[in-house]
Amino acid sequence: MKDDLTARAHTWLTEDPDPDTRTELAQLIESGDVKELEARFSGTLQFGTAGLRGELGAGPMRMNRTVVIRAAAGLAAHLKKNGHENGLVVIGYDARHKSKDFARDTAAVMTGAGLRAAVLPRPLPTPVLAFAIRHLGAVAGVEVTASHNPPRDNGYKVYLGDGSQIVPPADAEIAAEIEAIGSLLDVPRPDTGWETLDDAVLDAYLARTDAVLAAGSPRTARTVYTAMHGVGKDTLLAAFARAGFPTPDLVAEQADPDPDFPTVAFPNPEEPGAMDLAFAKAGETDPDLIIANDPDADRCAVAVKDNRTKDDRTKDDRTQDDNGWRMLSGDEVGSLLATHLVTRGAHGTFAESIVSSSLLGRIAEKAGLPYEETLTGFKWIARVEGLRFGYEEALGYCVDPEGVRDKDGITAALLITELASGLKEQGRTLTDLLDDIAVEHGLHATDQLSVRVEDLSIIARAMERLREHPPTELAGLPVTEAEDLTRGTDRLPPTDGLRYTLTGARVIVRPSGTEPKLKCYLEVVIPVTGHADLPTARTKATALLTTIKQDLSAAAGI
Repeated sequence: MKDDLTARAHTWLTEDPDPDTRTELAQLIESGDVKELEARFSGTLQFGTAGLRGELGAGPMRMNRTVVIRAAAGLAAHLKKNGHENGLVVIGYDARHKSKDFARDTAAVMTGAGLRAAVLPRPLPTPVLAFAIRHLGAVAGVEVTASHNPPRDNGYKVYLGDGSQIVPPADAEIAAEIEAIGSLLDVPRPDTGWETLDDAVLDAYLARTDAVLAAGSPRTARTVYTAMHGVGKDTLLAAFARAGFPTPDLVAEQADPDPDFPTVAFPNPEEPGAMDLAFAKAGETDPDLIIANDPDADRCAVAVKDNRTKDDRTKDDRTQDDNGWRMLSGDEVGSLLATHLVTRGAHGTFAESIVSSSLLGRIAEKAGLPYEETLTGFKWIARVEGLRFGYEEALGYCVDPEGVRDKDGITAALLITELASGLKEQGRTLTDLLDDIAVEHGLHATDQLSVRVEDLSIIARAMERLREHPPTELAGLPVTEAEDLTRGTDRLPPTDGLRYTLTGARVIVRPSGTEPKLKCYLEVVIPVTGHADLPTARTKATALLTTIKQDLSAAAGI
């Protein structure tokens, strides 16, 4: 066993083009670290609808140049097999460790395969790459990013020519082509032959952002902005300047790209502590709202000042700062943007993932607009016919589907700041509008039970336990329908998930597609007759969500 493991490691070493990972692997072989070698060579990173994502390092179970070159060669073979022999592939990348190397390798492989390749001029937001695919008429795009994952990770996201991420069966077809790649030494990788784009494509993206806003709308809201050590700052500042908004006050410690993300444990605005520096900056400047992007700027987080006293706030208010600043949930921002677009007279379909709040459906229905529910991920939302607005609870919003057929944290930031500006002119705030929405449609309160694991078998056991012994009630609410989504529904293709419909509530349980997490999405809906009912409704919702979470955790054994 050990001899076979060492032989595989030596074979990998002979093909590895990266001196950093060659040195790393040689040291592992030299030290005889069987446990670590087994972890690196126990299989291969699986290419799926999320592309590739994993920890950087040597070996087939890590993200490295060898894995990326094989992925690029598989994608090139897939494109050629589907009639795109001379097609253009656009490649973008973030500022993580090795991202630029992975982008260059991809360009070299595409060029060597007879395709045309164009690389964005520098690390830029993922939505710029998604825009560039459609703008340049490319047959595919690649974004090298691990989004909001920890610093040790990187990833490889693939788009097809419609500008949206791959879905089945393309993922399996590309995976099969990757598997068929023989020796890496047989993959042509010229040193030149691809194009490095100039700023024209970025300028075109920025010009497109103007279309997100209504002509003549107020542009007065003041913001604090954090790029979370990612690539969003320059693009967002340029978009805000074009729009005529006040220049955002930057969280200086997080403004510039840094692949080590030194001020945050996880570079995700949703994680505890990630927004602390932004809250501190807001305490100095007293803005109207706080805007945060994740490191590749496809997500947008929003925080607002809550003027209620601590005693009047409930746990679902997500207060994270002693001065009253609180993060809005993705569902709250989604409902605000949807309401704003309805007020502006938007036409077209509103869409969201199944784990997002059912409130969007109510907003669309009252406005007489089509509404669709999709599987989790923008790869599904972006494909909804006639899409006008799409969102998912994990801070992703598509507000300009003709320009960017993916989530876009830059244009979402523009639209929420326009809404805040209009409310400011009326002496109102985003929280005032959230109260109005609750009175009109009922209070939709959401929460998550999210369990991060080291051992993925824990997730499998929890899902198996729930399938074998589904709960009949949660928080005293009877489960009226229990659905195993692996069987699909009349409107959704199969997916690994469970959905429980309760009287006045809903629960969805699924393994995360990008992180080692079991994620449980909870929603309760409390009827409200007027603004005076809201404090009582919030208290009731919080109590229900807390008990549902406890009961579900017990049922899943987590």
